[in-house]
Amino acid sequence: MNDLEKRLLDAFQKGLPLSPTPYRDMADMLGISEALVLKILTRLQQTGVISRIGPVFKPKRIGASTLAAVSVPPDKLDQVASVISSYQEVNHNYEREDDYNLWFVVTAPSSARLEEVLKEMERVTGYPILNLPLIKQHHIDLGFPLWC
Repeated sequence: MNDLEKRLLDAFQKGLPLSPTPYRDMADMLGISEALVLKILTRLQQTGVISRIGPVFKPKRIGASTLAAVSVPPDKLDQVASVISSYQEVNHNYEREDDYNLWFVVTAPSSARLEEVLKEMERVTGYPILNLPLIKQHHIDLGFPLWC
């Protein structure tokens, strides 16, 4: 990523403008054109650097969500991660060093759809999925600086 792409992602990990013209507002704040903001975001999505642009809601406020994990042989990890990431309900996934080595967050409009997605993932990947629904909420400010 170049410096402008890093600045764009850093500036709007939080505080995405809530207005009828959010991309224009982002561009104005960075001193660039709206067309350039859209071009950068489109390219970053197409290349897989970012998966989505949009709000993150507190759990159990709108729809349903869960943390999930799956134990995958290391030589199948990239393949299974690609399948998992292909679901629009998946926000992100990441590798961890444990028996359960692939973790991901799933969001859906309802609990029924959430269960449907998890079952389908099990069927498609061939691996059982550990569903870890939220019991007690803790706020962790997840911002990752890209621009130093």
